[in-house]
Amino acid sequence: MTYTLRNYQKQASDAAVRLFTGKAEKNGLIILPTGAGKSLVIADIASRIDGPLLVFQPSKEILQQNFNKLQSYGILDCGCYSASVGSKDINRITFATIGSVINHMRDFDCFKNIIIDECHYVNSKAGQYKMFIEAKNRQVVGLTATPYRLDRGIGGSMLKFLTRTRPRIFQKVIYCCQIAELLSKGFLADLHYYDVTSLDLRRVRSNSTGADYDEKSLLAEYERSGFYDKLSDTVVKVMHPKSGIPRRGILVFTAFTKEARTLVNKLQSIGVSAAIVTGETPKAEREAILEGFKNRQIKVVANVGVLTTGFDYPELDTIILARPTKSLGLYYQMVGRAIRPYKGKDGWIVDLSGNYKRFGNVADLFIGRPPGSTKWAVYSRGSQLTNVVLK
Repeated sequence: MTYTLRNYQKQASDAAVRLFTGKAEKNGLIILPTGAGKSLVIADIASRIDGPLLVFQPSKEILQQNFNKLQSYGILDCGCYSASVGSKDINRITFATIGSVINHMRDFDCFKNIIIDECHYVNSKAGQYKMFIEAKNRQVVGLTATPYRLDRGIGGSMLKFLTRTRPRIFQKVIYCCQIAELLSKGFLADLHYYDVTSLDLRRVRSNSTGADYDEKSLLAEYERSGFYDKLSDTVVKVMHPKSGIPRRGILVFTAFTKEARTLVNKLQSIGVSAAIVTGETPKAEREAILEGFKNRQIKVVANVGVLTTGFDYPELDTIILARPTKSLGLYYQMVGRAIRPYKGKDGWIVDLSGNYKRFGNVADLFIGRPPGSTKWAVYSRGSQLTNVVLK
C-alpha cells in the first residue's frame, strides 16, 4: 500500500532520516501530538532506512500497531521481539519491548539506529533504556507527544523537558508539530471542557518524591468532599445530556480501584452496563471489555492506571477525569484518548479533579523556544510549565 503523508508527517520522517544518514552524533527528539499518526511516521522512516533498525515501544498494543503499519507498506523483512506478543523474531527491522531485549543485548549488537516510541518513558538517570543505549555507540530518535518527565526540583515538583535533563539522552529537537496546527486543519477533534471540581487540593500533601499527590491525604480529601457520590452523580448526568443525544462512550480515569469499583457498582445497580479495567485485569477479560465498549454494549468503563496510551477509539467522545495529578504528561495522555477526530463527534472533557484549572485546554499548549534562546519549554496561556517549580 502507498500512503500519502500529510506535510507534517513527511517533515518528521525527513528529519529522522537526515539524522540517521548524516554524520551527527546527537540523539534527536520528534514531537508529534496524540492523534498525529506516529505509527505512519515510524513506518515511513523504517521504509527509507537501509541496514538494521530497532524500534522500541512501551507496550504490546503500540508494538502491534507500529508493526502492522510497516507491513502494510509491503516490507516483509521485519519482525517482533517481545514476550508480551509471544514472538522472538530478530529481523532487519525489529519491533521490540525493552524488557525482552535487555537480558539478550548481545543479540542486538548490530543495531546502531534506534527509534523509541513514547520516549518520555526513557529515564536519563537510570533504567533499561539508558543501559541499552549506552552499551554501544548508537544513534537514537525518540518520538513523543509529551517531551517532559515529572521529577522533583528544588522547592517542589518540576516537569523537566527531555532535552534539558541532567544527564540527558536526547540532545536536540529535530522536529516539532503543535497541537493548535493540527486542530486548525481538522486533523484533531476540538474538545469542550467542563470543570466541576469540588476537591480542595490545598488539603492534599505531595508524595515522598514531591512529584505527585500523597495517596493517604488524597483519599482523606475524597471522603471529606463526598467525592464518590459526586463522581457517580456526574456520570449519570453525562449519560443523559440536555441535548438528548447519547454519548458514544464514557471513559473514566480514577486514581484508585476503590472509586472505580464504587462507581461501577452504583451504575450496575441502576441498570447501566459498566465495567472496570485495572493493571490486574486478565488480558482476555480486558480485551472483551474494550471490545464491548467500542461496540457500545458497555456504556461506561472506569480504568485505573491503564488506557492512557495505546487505546485507539476515535469515536470516544467523553472523558471524565477523576484522577488528580501534577503530571502534565498524564493529563495530556488522558485527554488525548478523545482527541482523535470522528465525523459528527462532540468531544467532552469533564474534570472533577482540578487538572483543567492547573493545565488548561491542551489546544493552548505550545512547545518552543523564546526568541534568542536555545532552551525548549512547554507553555500554556502564556505561562511556562516545564523546568519551573509547579505550584
